[in-house]
Amino acid sequence: MEQATGVDAAGSVVKGAISGVAEIGTVVVGTIKGIVIGTVRGVMESGGKQEEAIQGAVGQAIQSAKELGLNVGEAAVEVVKGAVEAVKEVGGDTIAATKTAVTTAVEVAAEIGGETVETVKSALSESVEGAKKIIEEIKK
Repeated sequence: MEQATGVDAAGSVVKGAISGVAEIGTVVVGTIKGIVIGTVRGVMESGGKQEEAIQGAVGQAIQSAKELGLNVGEAAVEVVKGAVEAVKEVGGDTIAATKTAVTTAVEVAAEIGGETVETVKSALSESVEGAKKIIEEIKK
């Protein structure tokens, strides 16, 4: 049996968790953030690589948010915050986590196409005070 990469593992966990929540009720952006936090933390605590955990979790969270008709810009901001929060909890590199999470969110939004990439870029840019705030929160 072929071993899954951290990206695949994290993405599968996020997809399964979001799908499960969607079956029993309404998925909100805060729910997705919590799923990302738990997934990134879990993958890293079990020896997975930080970058792969973030790429898989953030990428799938953005795709799921779009599929569920959620505000993808808001979701991008929250999942970036969630990924960084998880990395902080396990003592990882929060600066690298921020870069990976933001880059992944924009790349996945571009793959989705349409206005999604502009929505995500705009939300993250407005949040790049958001990104700056995230970095400031991490330092506290």
